[in-house]
Amino acid sequence: MKAVILAGGLGTRISEESHLRPKPLIEIGGKPILWHIMKIYSHHGINDFVICCGYKGYMIKEYFANYLLHMSDVTINLETSTLTTHRHTAEPWSVTLIDTGINSGTGGRLKNIQHCIDDTFCMTYGDGVSNVNISELLQFHKEQKTFATVTGIEPASKYGKISINGAKVTSFEEKPSELNKTWINGGFFVLEPDIFSFIKNETEFFENGPLEKLVKQNQLSMYQHKDFWSAMDTLRDKNELENLWDGGMAPWKVW
Repeated sequence: MKAVILAGGLGTRISEESHLRPKPLIEIGGKPILWHIMKIYSHHGINDFVICCGYKGYMIKEYFANYLLHMSDVTINLETSTLTTHRHTAEPWSVTLIDTGINSGTGGRLKNIQHCIDDTFCMTYGDGVSNVNISELLQFHKEQKTFATVTGIEPASKYGKISINGAKVTSFEEKPSELNKTWINGGFFVLEPDIFSFIKNETEFFENGPLEKLVKQNQLSMYQHKDFWSAMDTLRDKNELENLWDGGMAPWKVW
């Protein structure tokens, strides 16, 4: 199974860091948050990744191109231009990096990697970590028999608001003005290839048209996650995650 990670946004709310590098490469505990997200999936046996690049995407490509160098002890012979690796701790990952455009919406980024997908797949954002049980999420999705499943969480609502009836989503409102405690969009989707037909063009945002259409066709389910979840939207969020990691209390570290 593949996991698609949206990693192309501008990250304007954390511009203190994102003016230098794309948000998914901002580090928590010395490793990019993108690495943390991939470790979560890898813990559940998903090691095939498609990264949707955009803003400063070349930096993400360079990170993985040099990943073995980052993670290994090496001897470099300058005279013969050879590099020998010794101890290394590289993960068993296959990483496909696709340029999905600078100004594409989240739906457009997804549409642009359709050629990489031929079966049920996972999808999430490149700035959110959680201890969501991916294995249980996949089983839940299989049981619901819908085109899409979103992981719902319950913090104060500054993200997309979700209303449900049983396991089926009855409405999906992106970033409502009323801040109240309710189910919101926490990413960590499971999707069927059918969802590509719900995306119109490159500028469309997945959270608006496509999810709203899925709701109308009773094809969007929600997996309820009542434990840890956090998005790294601001520098404050980044510092809070860093403090959890440094204190040995990072709930998303399930590996």
